[in-house]
Amino acid sequence: MSAAGGPESFTPDGGGIGARADGTTAVGGEHPGTGGRTPEVGAAVAGVDRAGDQDVDRAGDRAGDRAGDRAGDRAGDRAEVAGEPVHPEPAAPPPRWSRTWWAGTVPVPSGRLAGLLAVAALAALVLPPLAAVALASVLLVAGAVDAWLAPAPWRVGVARELPPVLPLGRTGELAWQLHNPQGRPLTAGVTDELAPSLGAGARRVRARLPAHARTRATSTLSPTRRGTFTPEGVTVRVAGPAGLATRQARRALPGRIEVHPSFRSRDAAELRIRRARILEEGLRSVRGRGGGTEFEMLREYVEGDEFRHLDWAATARRGTPIVRTFRAERNQTVLVLLDTGRTTAGLVDDVPRLDHAMDATLALATVATHLGDRTGLLGFGAGVHTLVPPRRDSGQPRRLAGAMHTLEPELSEAGYRAAFASTLARFRRRALLVILTELAPGAVDETLLPALPLLTREHAVVVAAVRDPALTDLRDRVPESVEDAYAAAAASEVLAGRARVATRLRAAGVRVVDAAPGELAARLCDTYLDVKVRGGW
Repeated sequence: MSAAGGPESFTPDGGGIGARADGTTAVGGEHPGTGGRTPEVGAAVAGVDRAGDQDVDRAGDRAGDRAGDRAGDRAGDRAEVAGEPVHPEPAAPPPRWSRTWWAGTVPVPSGRLAGLLAVAALAALVLPPLAAVALASVLLVAGAVDAWLAPAPWRVGVARELPPVLPLGRTGELAWQLHNPQGRPLTAGVTDELAPSLGAGARRVRARLPAHARTRATSTLSPTRRGTFTPEGVTVRVAGPAGLATRQARRALPGRIEVHPSFRSRDAAELRIRRARILEEGLRSVRGRGGGTEFEMLREYVEGDEFRHLDWAATARRGTPIVRTFRAERNQTVLVLLDTGRTTAGLVDDVPRLDHAMDATLALATVATHLGDRTGLLGFGAGVHTLVPPRRDSGQPRRLAGAMHTLEPELSEAGYRAAFASTLARFRRRALLVILTELAPGAVDETLLPALPLLTREHAVVVAAVRDPALTDLRDRVPESVEDAYAAAAASEVLAGRARVATRLRAAGVRVVDAAPGELAARLCDTYLDVKVRGGW
């Protein structure tokens, strides 16, 4: 923390200091962070449903662009607004005799005055009683006069600067600005109402301000929880000229900061993008020889080309074998179905499974949009509550992060059938559906597997889940006691159950990705690229 004039820390007296963090999931757009998004997306989706199969993509693109501009770009709009310079302004005086007025009027003894009174009490041991009482009275009167000379807290200009969006695991800057509107110096301080999970390096600042001067103090934010945080006010304390007493009052200073999911797999995603670019330049074909379904060019036959790709008309004209080459289709749709049911609340490496799934979603969206495919999101628990229309521009990962940052695991089972029915109603053309869920045998056997035929008839499906590496460690560790042997047997049974579930899913025509936290996003991107190599979906 730094401020002009050598800031010092203090703890204001008085209540009212609290923190509000709204990071819960809302169904049907009731959450303030996502409520404006659902009606717009629903209107866009309704237009898509009425279109024909060929018109779905065009209508969906236009609806997605409009809905994305209005809903998905709100975080960017807030960032632009919050990025504008803020000016510390005084507050309007509170109503006379109100609680705030009394709090800012009644003096609060400072540590300096308390020390002087302690010295007066010790002096009473050697001075006559009347002299000791007179000394204490003089000090109290001096403290009252000093507080009276201090300006009211609402006359000090205060402003707060918060980053509008901050990814989990990153560090941002929090700043306060103080302005002295008077013609004489003063000492003022601020204590902010910040949620503990924002990880503020400091919540208090104190500075000496010359006449008509301004100062800016900064601190760091290292959030430990996703969600939307809305600090509502600060406590302002102003010291008297002699520093014997202070006046303090609470000031309304609303703010907002969105903590988005962590993108820990960014490097893995960028690595795959670089590989794809190299492959597109011809150093190595991501399409595979003869792969893809979109015609690219004619060229002479070389050893290894498939005979089925010979162009007989061109061969007859040139008198030498000519083959058709194809490239992986662009403008295809990748839709992530993000499960927020109760099984996603479990911790893997001290991080909820849902957060691992969000990281994989951002990695997949980053790679897919760079390869020209449209990526969207459908979040569901007991019902569908989040929808981001598919788009293929580079801002789509940011929109997905904005839509996911308020999602939290629910206490109910995931409603796969309702989510799949909603997906089929909205997306009629064949797409790659990526279901990020948990391979819990009970939930998969009772709800997921019976509902999968709804999707596999019309779409290519991938089921991805994060596997707890602690289970593998327990299974492979050499037991040193009976308890270790039981733990190894239990871990082995759990892993065997996951393997059986994966086998049943593959038998149903689904690709399965079951990987450790550090590998899930990379393995999912590799699966997506492998599907494109084989000609798309």
